[in-house]
Amino acid sequence: MPTSPATRRGTGLAAVTAAALLAATGCSDNGGADSGESGSTVRPKDMASQRLDWKRCPAPDTAEGGGTAPSPLPGGAQWECSSMTVPLDYAKPDGATIKLALIRAKARDQARRIGSLVFNFGGPGGSGVATLPSFANDYEKLRSRYDLVSFDPRGVGRSDGVECENARQLDAYYAQDATPDDAAEEKAFTDGLATYAAACEKNSGTALPYVGTTNAARDMETMRKVLGDNRLNYFGISYGTELGGVYAHLYPKSVGRAVFDAVVNPTENSEQGSLGQTKGFQLALENFEKDCVARGDACKLPGSTPKEVEAHITGLLDRLDKQPIAGIGDRELTQTQATNGIAQALYSKEFWPLLEEGVDEADAGSGALLLALSDSMNGRDEKGQYSNLQAANAAVNCVDSKERYTLEQTKAKLPEFRAASPVFGDFLGWGLMGCTKWPVPGQWTTPDVSAPGSAPILIIGNTGDPATPYAGAKAMANALGKGVGVEITYRGQGHGAYNSGNACVQDAVNGYLLNDKVPAAGTVCD
Repeated sequence: MPTSPATRRGTGLAAVTAAALLAATGCSDNGGADSGESGSTVRPKDMASQRLDWKRCPAPDTAEGGGTAPSPLPGGAQWECSSMTVPLDYAKPDGATIKLALIRAKARDQARRIGSLVFNFGGPGGSGVATLPSFANDYEKLRSRYDLVSFDPRGVGRSDGVECENARQLDAYYAQDATPDDAAEEKAFTDGLATYAAACEKNSGTALPYVGTTNAARDMETMRKVLGDNRLNYFGISYGTELGGVYAHLYPKSVGRAVFDAVVNPTENSEQGSLGQTKGFQLALENFEKDCVARGDACKLPGSTPKEVEAHITGLLDRLDKQPIAGIGDRELTQTQATNGIAQALYSKEFWPLLEEGVDEADAGSGALLLALSDSMNGRDEKGQYSNLQAANAAVNCVDSKERYTLEQTKAKLPEFRAASPVFGDFLGWGLMGCTKWPVPGQWTTPDVSAPGSAPILIIGNTGDPATPYAGAKAMANALGKGVGVEITYRGQGHGAYNSGNACVQDAVNGYLLNDKVPAAGTVCD
């Protein structure tokens, strides 16, 4: 089946930072009352003033992706974890509560400490608690004056994580044909979506109506108060930019210094967002193909032009549609998993060698590498256990988005998707049905991110970004409103800009976050 609903209202590929998809090391709250305030004792009247009990972090659990406890920070400082209580339903503040898992690394220079800098790495569905430590070196300069903080949003990881199917069922689900060619395959596809949605309702039905982006933004406002910050200083990446935009709309006067990187287009509905991703991944694939051709015989894939390299890839996918090949253990590589693995490898230029090797090996009959890439996208570890990345991704997107596409509507839109990408068109076009069988209605067609009166928000667009295409940055800047969104451009490859290591981008971000120096709108970094 397709990787569940994507960037936002779309139903394509989860917009998570590449490191969040591949890195397993991290930290998490242990989920019990002994690591923070108990949900049974913290009530609405004192939630904003609840005291967090910070303790050394254990290893992340399966829902967060597994792995080991985070290594000490440069200088020997330890990561700390806690939990925070929030209402399950903000409309019923005296009702049930849930606990959100948090992580922090305290600022090195406490005398010049600005406050907390809260990160969301995307998805929706990515565990911030497990991801932030993997970026420790990238953000070490920011830690000079900020406590680095992240969290598992509601429905994610240990924050009342959404549960759907078990590992055995998910292996079958992700192997099924996500691009049906006839009536029998269409029935299998839609039956699989219905079965998956029913499992989510059975295992997490109580939480499903409340895991949307609006409630996550409300949680961040509670978090700001609990952390003791007058304003929320925020670094949102990928879906985290949409979450940040919704927060800015709800609480414009609470926005401090904020950065949006790998920006979601808040003006696009499900179809437009998925079509944009289709074009974005196609562009990234073409950039990979051009690089392959430029390297001549050093590239393992045949073809003297980018189109010939692409024809080789589409030929492989066509063969896999008819006959899967050996993968890992007793698992085979199907067309769906191969397409998913190719997309995963386009999240970063650093992964292009894996894409080249994976396609070459699959052409020779071994699908292990492409299957491993697909597993990474889907949150499957080497032991066969799944994080709840994709379950949370589906839950958040489907409670956000009102749109529910029928089989007939989806089939009518496929020609436009196929024209946008011979490789990803069918895959992402059929993905429009990701929320069709969902048991909970959605909230919006597009979110309102207008934020009059907000402090400036730095918006970074990457011209080669596959998952959040470049046009989204300008759309976000315009939607935030005059004087709020300050757009700069990174002419690069991969998903996101700051973690690319580009000095120009990092100087602009660091200058704003550390010194309150807003870069000139229109700045271009190469």
